[in-house]
Amino acid sequence: MIIRNKQATRTDYPSDLRAIMNMEQAEESRDWLSCWPMLSPGATPVRQLPGLAGRLGVAKISLKDESERSSLGSFKALGAPIALVRLILREKKDLPLTPKGLLLGHHADVLRDFTVISATDGNHGRALAAAAKDIGCRCVIVLHRHVSVEREQAIAAYGADIVRIEGDYDASVVAAAEHAAEHGWHVVSDTSYDGYETVPRDVMQGYGTIAAEVLAQENVGHKATSPYSHVFLQGGVGGLAAGVASYLWERFGAQRPAFIVVEPVQADCLFQSAVQGAPARATGSVDSVMAGLACGETSPLAWRFLAPAVDFFQTVTDDQAIAAMRLLAEGNSEDIPVVGGESGVAGLAGLLALSEDAGLRREVGLDASSSILLVNTEGATAPSIYASLIGAPAEAVLKRQRAWLPGKRAA
Repeated sequence: MIIRNKQATRTDYPSDLRAIMNMEQAEESRDWLSCWPMLSPGATPVRQLPGLAGRLGVAKISLKDESERSSLGSFKALGAPIALVRLILREKKDLPLTPKGLLLGHHADVLRDFTVISATDGNHGRALAAAAKDIGCRCVIVLHRHVSVEREQAIAAYGADIVRIEGDYDASVVAAAEHAAEHGWHVVSDTSYDGYETVPRDVMQGYGTIAAEVLAQENVGHKATSPYSHVFLQGGVGGLAAGVASYLWERFGAQRPAFIVVEPVQADCLFQSAVQGAPARATGSVDSVMAGLACGETSPLAWRFLAPAVDFFQTVTDDQAIAAMRLLAEGNSEDIPVVGGESGVAGLAGLLALSEDAGLRREVGLDASSSILLVNTEGATAPSIYASLIGAPAEAVLKRQRAWLPGKRAA
């Protein structure tokens, strides 16, 4: 399903939104992150998919591959560490701490009693645990019943203490806030709620790194137009979409690309927000194979950016996501094989669904001149789940990728 967002505008980036998130702070975050040992050096690759573009009847499809961001396997490595660093700098403002010094563990001796806590579907918690370990503070992660044991073990491997609850993701957010209030801990969440916006803002600001890198990789000059006509972004609570869309909106103003946000049909909180014109809850079961997007409630802060920026909200089924995973993994003579996780392929699943319907193509404006940006937000962050859905382990896909690369080129 897809809905046109009636609140979307074509204006310059508003000053009230710029006061919250802006390109300058995104670039600052990017600079700080450059020293974190957990991140791979340099920008993640932009994969060109000319074979798929030809099949779908568009000019160009580019895939920003966040599976190579770090050993953490997802774009979340850009948000949690930045939010944690900014939190510590605010809370310990009387100490001579530096952002890069924190990420390098130089101030661990004064942070042993500093505890952070967060709810997660997996990737955010893993990134926060890794950042806390390197910075030198304690981390507690709250997991709901749908988070796999495999993802729990990946988080615990970074020294985080795990708290399990019986509810869903939204219940785990409440539980994390309650534990923080009881013990005097600090919540580092990627979703906002009443009275809690600063940290989620910092998380989203970190995601602006993706947009900054893409424009640099496309050699987009200061006064150049957008290299993309359409950008497909994952939903969830809205943080990634807000972080990337706000950067591109500020950069290109009224000539920004069209933004399409995609989420699971059973976790359609953003779609419902577009229907109601305000942050809303999902209408389905929320449980989805796209675990990172299985969120039942829209982040109010993210919605402030999405409401005027996103042109369309779309839902896809688990089967459509799995088909997209297999398509990326297979590759062909023109398109490199890519490990795209369950949530990582949501944008591609949305594009494939739109391309099959002539009426929807016209509605969204897809044609032979369209240049599309997708973001593969994660790799095989749960290896056994990935292998069961693809029919082969991620390493088999990476082996084909390595064999493909010598004669081809990625940006």
